[in-house]
Amino acid sequence: MDIKWNPVLKEELTAAALQNAMNAGQLTAKELVMYYMYRIAKYDQAGPAINSILEVNPAAFFIAEALDHERNTKGPRGPLHGIPVLLKDNIETNDAMHTSAGTLALENYLPEKDAYLVNLLRQSGAIILGKTNMTELANGMSSEMWAGYSSRGGQVVNPYGDFFVGGSSSGAAAAVASNLAVLAVGTETDASILSPAIQNSVVGIKPTVGLISRTGMIPFTYSQDTAGPIARTVEDAALLLSALAGPDPSDPATLKSDGKKDYSVFLDSEGLKGARIGVFKDADEDYFQSGEYDEGLFKDAVLGFKDLGAEVIEDIVIPSFHRKWSWNVLFYELKHSLDNYLAKLPPQLPVHSLSELIKFNENHKEQTLKYGQDKLESRAKLPYSLRAPEYIQAKIEDIYFSQQEGIDYALKKDKLDAILFPSYIGSTICAKAGYPSIALPAGYMENGRPFGITLAASAFSEGLLIKLGYSYEQHTKQRRSPSLAKTKREK
Repeated sequence: MDIKWNPVLKEELTAAALQNAMNAGQLTAKELVMYYMYRIAKYDQAGPAINSILEVNPAAFFIAEALDHERNTKGPRGPLHGIPVLLKDNIETNDAMHTSAGTLALENYLPEKDAYLVNLLRQSGAIILGKTNMTELANGMSSEMWAGYSSRGGQVVNPYGDFFVGGSSSGAAAAVASNLAVLAVGTETDASILSPAIQNSVVGIKPTVGLISRTGMIPFTYSQDTAGPIARTVEDAALLLSALAGPDPSDPATLKSDGKKDYSVFLDSEGLKGARIGVFKDADEDYFQSGEYDEGLFKDAVLGFKDLGAEVIEDIVIPSFHRKWSWNVLFYELKHSLDNYLAKLPPQLPVHSLSELIKFNENHKEQTLKYGQDKLESRAKLPYSLRAPEYIQAKIEDIYFSQQEGIDYALKKDKLDAILFPSYIGSTICAKAGYPSIALPAGYMENGRPFGITLAASAFSEGLLIKLGYSYEQHTKQRRSPSLAKTKREK
């Protein structure tokens, strides 16, 4: 394809740099959409076949043209005006694209409304570029299913090589790492933003549950689900978080938040000076043997925090970290929340309950049951009502042990601003607490596999985590882009 691309587009650029180029008349949103569509065709669906994109938005060119006209006549709406954004396939859009959570049963589902967060994105001037592949049903399908696989989309692969691609927002992370868009929105119940961000060497923010509305998302749980930004830089992640956050009357979890906030004000390159950072590395032995840990790179990260003026407290204790966590909250809430969601779908769709979804998969097993559906089948046997004592008890214990005897205990005991984890080993305790984390690139192992770190703190501390993460990122400059042109893979 002999197209002379705008020279502005030769390198990975941040949202701010793209915005400045458009404001200066050096670039248009239409050119940007065309460029990303070209890269999707060349690298995602052909060439190395990253396979991170399920659908592209056929209206994206028209939307871009309209936003270019608006910029020329009225000026930009804000920092995301004309910026393409990808959405995980469990986030509803009222357009020509489907929302399926990677299932074949919902491959023809066209929602009648945008998810609340999608409406906020459109108001900001962002362009919804497409839907990303994901682990089917956010890893609620099968205990044997590979991360990044869905019956509808197949397997997402890691652009850095033959490595683990990470949890269920794998398509969003791989796409951003491959420069198929500047920003993406993922979702997390436990590690589904943090894990793929680490594995694909990008920045991921798992926010406090309630900072971003869940209305219009195919649910996994009521207690732990949240959407969050995935980007190549902390600055871009902060800009996207600013657009996504805000109270939604239809989502009670958001009513405790303090409304809209501009997270770009926390981008302080000296933000680590004087910060107290607790280092936690008391993970289970299987983590250290998994290939995800690199002792040298983690030591370098800790030294980096010290060099940047942070007071580092080594080997902190989180009392509840190794407790035998119950999974009854996730088991019961998946059954209840997914059944409720399916029951409200249009009558022309083939499934309206968990049992119908299981039966649909059995009837189309050649396409749907490559890895089975043991998770769905086990959840289907649970009672529909959320009154089971084991569920209620687990919910109370999750909150108490993850907060009072977990993250909050460690923060208070050592007077910490944040906790530093290697990779994403703190994802479960933070997920059960509903507390935020930020994943950051922290180098590459000898075999080329990305390594990363996460910072975590208490509820609604996203601004602090952005400040700390930005300081680390700006001084260490750890991320490098994958060499897609040299990568050859079979789809």
